[in-house]
Amino acid sequence: MNRFRQQFDSFLPTYRRELGAYFATPMAYVFLAVFLLSLGMFTWEAARFFDTGTADLSPFFVWHPWIYMIFLPALAMRLWADEASAGTDELLLSLPLGMPGLVLGKLCAAWSVAAVGLVFTLPMWVTVNYLGAPDNAAIALTYFVSLLMAGSYLSIGAAISALTGSQVTAFVISVVVAFIFTAAGWPLVLSGVKGLFGAGMAELVAHFSFLSHFEAAQRGVLELRSVLFFLGVITLWTILNGLWASRQRLG
Repeated sequence: MNRFRQQFDSFLPTYRRELGAYFATPMAYVFLAVFLLSLGMFTWEAARFFDTGTADLSPFFVWHPWIYMIFLPALAMRLWADEASAGTDELLLSLPLGMPGLVLGKLCAAWSVAAVGLVFTLPMWVTVNYLGAPDNAAIALTYFVSLLMAGSYLSIGAAISALTGSQVTAFVISVVVAFIFTAAGWPLVLSGVKGLFGAGMAELVAHFSFLSHFEAAQRGVLELRSVLFFLGVITLWTILNGLWASRQRLG
């Protein structure tokens, strides 16, 4: 039991260090500003929010997977690659710190910054309540699943950051992987897969899409399989993160 606890003793110090590093530099502030500006622009302009004639946040939530696909890899790319570029990776990995605590501390710090970005969008929720009577339970549910989806994108970015050791390379590869997971549920992609390989294969591909699982939440339906899917993605990529970071320690 003590040995298990020791593996996670490094969580809080790592979490505080990484969260402080985000806000000690302009990175967190630039991320939040551009993230909120992009979400606002796509919601109010591209989705023509005021032209829908309904008091709900569907035009807002529909852009989350596509915005996350670009911005969250940018947030996660520094988690391990920054250590390599600063030359602190060998020192960090040589310390008697539990790898699970290190991995989760870094991931949760980035996840917290993303959560702050979502909190700053709450005035949109207030706005639709002022304009009408939306389904607030459905909106709260969609926010919850959106946060889980954000963790999935970040876990991918963090793992690839540990694998590559380069921020630019980590960002590019993370965006490509994130795009695959996102676009797999795009109707255009699904229709192409269906035409080439049949309906069964198209349905299988849709099961691995962030887009497909998030759409259920946008309808106000909490599907256990979608929650388990996002938790599974986070778990899988966090394990890979730990394995790739441990490889550097062993190497």
